Amino acid sequence: MFTSVRGIIAASTLAGSLLAANPALADATDPPKAVTVTGNVALVSDYRFRGLSQSAGDPAIQGSVNINHSSGFYVGFWSSSTDFSNLGVIPDKTYGSQELDLYGGWTGTVSPGLVFDGGLLYYAYPSGHFGKAEFFEPYASLTQTIGPVSAKLGANYAWKQAALDFDGNGKKDDNIYVYGELSAGIPATPISVLAHLGYTQGALSPKFATGAVHYDGGFDYSLGASFNITPKLSIGAAYVGVDGTSIKKYSDDTVVGTLKLTF
Repeated sequence: MFTSVRGIIAASTLAGSLLAANPALADATDPPKAVTVTGNVALVSDYRFRGLSQSAGDPAIQGSVNINHSSGFYVGFWSSSTDFSNLGVIPDKTYGSQELDLYGGWTGTVSPGLVFDGGLLYYAYPSGHFGKAEFFEPYASLTQTIGPVSAKLGANYAWKQAALDFDGNGKKDDNIYVYGELSAGIPATPISVLAHLGYTQGALSPKFATGAVHYDGGFDYSLGASFNITPKLSIGAAYVGVDGTSIKKYSDDTVVGTLKLTF
């Protein structure tokens, strides 16, 4: 990953967050099971991670599988097709055509309406074959829900690792990402909305990724909506922007469309 990778399961994909914002549309609950398996597949018009395209501005296929225990512990993976050919030969060879995120953690209610989610994420690039690309990133978030509205605050910190040495000085670098989200399901409708604001400081800085000399901090933001066609099928769209130099099909503002099927 030349600049950044998928943000994190804790922050979730845009479409996933939008669907979660409207629990009234969920399937009827079955008797509790110790272990449940959930997942989804999605087609997006552009894979944007923290504002930057990971698919050269083109569509990407994505999917995830989650294994959840009644205790709150979970493991799973998320994967997406990628394309870094617009960034040059080295990034394209380093990260290849697939991102695979492996994760595990715990989530649960810590007080009325307040949910904690924390764990460890590992970014892998199975088809990459040049240099170091894979690294770890712990994450944590708190989500407070009041009626149809949810507010989330979260942070991800990737400690100093060789794969984050983007300035080429031979030293391991780190990165921190903090973000906030507001989401809501519009009552009596299949529509959900989500607003997101994030800030990156360190090796994955969007300003550095678009030409700055130093790892200057930068913001990314998005505003979107999702429509549930059925309880398991949804469509969505979001306007996405990011700090730094605007580069076509990489860091320019764009609208990302999503078609998602959950199972």
